[in-house]
Amino acid sequence: MTETQTLQGRILTASGWMDGAVRLAADGRIAAIDARLASGRQPERYILPGFIDLHVHGGGGVDIMEGGAAVNHVARLHARFGTTSLLATTMTAPPEEISRVLADIGRCSRERAPGGSRVLGVHLEGPYINPGKLGAQPDDACQAAMAQIDGYRALAPISLITLAPEIPGHLDIIRTLSAQGVRMQMGHTLGSYEQAVAALEQGASGFTHLFNAMTGLHHREPGMVGAALAHAEYAELIPDLLHVHPGAIRTALRAIPRLYCVTDSTAAAGMPDGQYKLGSHAVTKCMGGVRLADGTLAGSTLTMDQALRNLVSIGLPLADASNRLSLYPADYLGLADRGRLEAGAWADIAVLDAELNLQQVYVEGEEIGLVDA
Repeated sequence: MTETQTLQGRILTASGWMDGAVRLAADGRIAAIDARLASGRQPERYILPGFIDLHVHGGGGVDIMEGGAAVNHVARLHARFGTTSLLATTMTAPPEEISRVLADIGRCSRERAPGGSRVLGVHLEGPYINPGKLGAQPDDACQAAMAQIDGYRALAPISLITLAPEIPGHLDIIRTLSAQGVRMQMGHTLGSYEQAVAALEQGASGFTHLFNAMTGLHHREPGMVGAALAHAEYAELIPDLLHVHPGAIRTALRAIPRLYCVTDSTAAAGMPDGQYKLGSHAVTKCMGGVRLADGTLAGSTLTMDQALRNLVSIGLPLADASNRLSLYPADYLGLADRGRLEAGAWADIAVLDAELNLQQVYVEGEEIGLVDA
C-alpha cells in the first residue's frame, strides 16, 4: 500500500487518545496508525475523524433544493469546516420538485466532487410531516405512499426519512422501509408519547432535531420528547445553543446513549447576514440565527467545527463531543469505514489546534483548502 502523507499529533482512536502519526495511503484510506499512549502534556494539535452531518439543507449562499451545481457547492462549503461526508437534505415540496432535486443528488452521490464532502445520499425531511407542525417547512405536506417513495428511491440513495408517525398509514411505511434499511425518524410531528412508542416498535430509529418541531415533555403528557428521552438509542440534535438550551442538551445526553449532532444548516451557513432561500421560503440571517419573516427559526448557520466547540463549551470532553459528530452518525447509518481513525477506514480527518480551531481537513485522502480561492 503506497503511502502519500503522514499526520502527527494527538489522535483519537478507538482505544482512546494516542500520540503519534496517521499514515495516509494513495487510495484515500488510512494505511496505518503509529501511536503510543498520550502523554499528559497539552498537545499542539488534535487529529479527529472528519465530521459526518446527516442534516444539511445548504451553505455558501445556495440551497439543496436548487439542485444542479448547488449540491456540490454545498458539499465544498461544508468540507472547509471539517464535514467530510453528509446527507443532502430536502425540504417539503411538490412531488415534481422533489424528483428533480433527487435526480441531481443521485448524480452527485455517485462521484465525489473534488474539494467537497462525500454526499452519502439523501435525508428526505418531509413531505410526510404533520401540516400542523411545519416549523420552517413549506405547506406541501402529504401522506406517504410506498409507490411514491419507491419512485424517489430510484432517483437517489435515500438513507433517512423524517415523517410524522401519527399520520394514517405511516406506521406501515415505517415498518416496510426500516426493514429495507432506511432510517426512519420522527419529526415535524404532533404525535403523542404513545404514538412515538408505537413507531419505535415498528422500526423507527430516531428523532429529527430533538425538541424542535415536536410535542414537548409534560409530566402527564410526555409527548415525542418524552418518548425520545425514555426509549431512544439515537436522536439528532442541533447544538447551535439557539435551537436547544444547554440544559436541555445535557438532559438529552444523560438519557439518549448515542445522541448525535447535526447542523440543519441553510444557505446562510458560511455567509454574512442577509436574505437567503430555504426551499421555497425566503429567510433572514441575523444575530447568529436564520428566521422566517414571522420569527420562526428556519434551520441554522452552524458548521460542524463550531458544533464541536459548542459541545466542549458546555462541558463535554473532547472525545465525547467528537463521537457525537463522527462515530455515532456513522454507526447510525451502518458505515464501518467512516467516523473513526483506524487502518483501512477512509482518510476522512479533521486536524485542530489546541484551541480547537480547524487547521487541516482531508476527505478520502484529499486535503481540502480552508480558505476561499
